[in-house]
Amino acid sequence: MVVIPAKLKPKAAAKRVTVLGSTGSVGCNTLDLVRHHRDAFVVEAITANRNVALLARQALEFRPAVAVVADPTRYAALREALSGSGIEVAAGPNAVVEAAGRPVDFVMASIVGAAGLQPTLSAVRRGTTVGLANKECLVCAGDLMVAEVRAHGATLLPVDSEHSAIFQVFDFERPEKVDRIILTASGGPFRTKSLDEMRRVTTAEAVAHPNWDMGAKISVDSATMMNKGLELIEAYHLFPVGEHQIDILVHPQSVIHSLVSYIDGSVLAQLGAPDMRTPIGYALAWPDRIATPAPRLALEEIGTLTFECPDPIRFPALRLARHALKEGGAAPTYLNAANEVAVQQFLEDRIGFLDIARVVEGTLERAPRVSLRNLDDVADADVLARRLAEELVAVTPQFS
Repeated sequence: MVVIPAKLKPKAAAKRVTVLGSTGSVGCNTLDLVRHHRDAFVVEAITANRNVALLARQALEFRPAVAVVADPTRYAALREALSGSGIEVAAGPNAVVEAAGRPVDFVMASIVGAAGLQPTLSAVRRGTTVGLANKECLVCAGDLMVAEVRAHGATLLPVDSEHSAIFQVFDFERPEKVDRIILTASGGPFRTKSLDEMRRVTTAEAVAHPNWDMGAKISVDSATMMNKGLELIEAYHLFPVGEHQIDILVHPQSVIHSLVSYIDGSVLAQLGAPDMRTPIGYALAWPDRIATPAPRLALEEIGTLTFECPDPIRFPALRLARHALKEGGAAPTYLNAANEVAVQQFLEDRIGFLDIARVVEGTLERAPRVSLRNLDDVADADVLARRLAEELVAVTPQFS
């Protein structure tokens, strides 16, 4: 469940913000909102994986105390780019974790994949408010992450548009009155393609999302609908509902971002234009709201909103994710790790689009059923699943 402080203390000063993954889509959009509200936010730290050029430009514009690049081989380039600026420069995974743990009011956790787990935990252990744009944290280590949030008095605010939508209309005071939550999905670029057509899709087609501007990995996850499977697991940990109370509905227009159905028959939905600055702004300013430059929704121009059930045959990732959630233990960790390997192999043109789900399923079948007692167990499960997935990639021709 989302942990919300009992009492909210108004802050007279500008909110101090750290952005983990500042050069990605969510990170750039977060800084864009800071740009529009210079008096309300001060940037403490920014981090990137290896995009030094953009990281340096951001640092020179927003003047954080520190800029960190995760790839240590890029340290010299970043140091040179920021020479004389007075901005502290650091590199390496440990430096990212340290930046995440700096004392601030809000941390945007937007590092993609399992690499975001340790930095996000660092922010949580500081007891700060964390905008969670990294769904893998709850997929890989959901119960453990929630326990850490509770133990340190931190606050998790969902940033994914779907979970932000649910957060805005969910009755946390009376969760027993909720019948179900409904995650909407655009259906991705291959919603209407046949299996034979999907077998031949290219990487360029897979990263071209029809509605959202996202990075390559997340775009491929949308195309396979694995992103919705990961969001299902994330929702299970964010909201006090059972797995059987979480549904997925394809909504191609991406106007209704998600819905909450109540026991009296009422269904509350959050609507908006498909622009990530809306949910980012909600988390960044919470419990207040700020103006964003996102387009305003004009339903009269859209005219028609349509809905359909996802096809489990063409999009098996949904079945795999729900199976992993029901299985529990290390299964969700295996799911995420195998998917990360398979997506990267697809982006490098080493396997086909349909092979992504096959590699994930094969990994789940081969991995042992174990529980996760601590974060070391999570790391071990992640390593094992990646090895199994890579072994399956090596024999992928048998899948084709």
